[in-house]
Amino acid sequence: MNKSFVVRASDFTAALASVPVVGKRVLEPLKTLATENRLPFKIIEDHEVSVSECEVHVLEGDLWSCLEGAVRFTVGGKLVEPKHRKNADGSDNVNELVADAIEGGEVIILEKGDWLWIPAGEPHLHTCEGTARLLIVKI
Repeated sequence: MNKSFVVRASDFTAALASVPVVGKRVLEPLKTLATENRLPFKIIEDHEVSVSECEVHVLEGDLWSCLEGAVRFTVGGKLVEPKHRKNADGSDNVNELVADAIEGGEVIILEKGDWLWIPAGEPHLHTCEGTARLLIVKI
């Protein structure tokens, strides 16, 4: 059963104090807090990410807030040769589609303080030339 849970400012400060690592990752301590407490948000870091998996969430929308840096999103259009994401047991996750490319999407640059809503069913991906830290809320 879910219950109220407080995430302290010190947890966000700790996450944002980490040294960037090339690639995409979920920052601690929020990664563990979110997993253990079934929280619908986390902080994602993109550092020098030139290739990104394109995806569609069938049931969830993504609300993104750029906390640091700048990040390039491609949204809309359609996935090229989509397939279901695999679950840990190897079965298809029918609520998640992935692909290597998006055809006909719109490019949006998010900078610190900007928010982006991506509704369920809309293809998207994000890349970053430098370092960006993003709060993502699953709705």
